[in-house]
Parts: sequence; C-alpha cells; structure tokens
Amino acid sequence: MNPIRYIRTKVFKVSQAEFAEIAKVRQGSVSRWENGTSPSLEEMQNIRDAAKSRGIPWNDSWFFDVPVAAQ
Repeated sequence: MNPIRYIRTKVFKVSQAEFAEIAKVRQGSVSRWENGTSPSLEEMQNIRDAAKSRGIPWNDSWFFDVPVAAQ
C-alpha cells in the first residue's frame, strides 16, 4: 500500500475528495500522490496539522513507510 493511501484510508478514513480538502489541494493531486508523486512539505504539514487538530494520533514516518501491520 502507498503511504498516502494508507494515511487517507486508515488514518483519516476519508475519500480522495475529502482528503484533498484536508491537504488543501485538488482531488487530482491526491490521486497523483497515490500513484507515486510525493506531496510537498507544505502539503505534508497541512495533513499533519489536520490530524493533530482532529485528535488523530500522528507519526511523520507514515509519509515514507506504511506500518508493517497495515501491509
């Protein structure tokens, strides 16, 4: 599983469109991330900040590696 797809589906549990709103991008950007393009540092910060503001436990390593238990 791609790290961004993991974050979207397992951490936030939202659609690509909803995740795009969280990251402050368009849905097409989320699709590209899930197919191999990396989000920018600012976009990663938006995602992390959204998780923290929603009380979702967060780990920055998820941007790079999907937890073994989730694979």
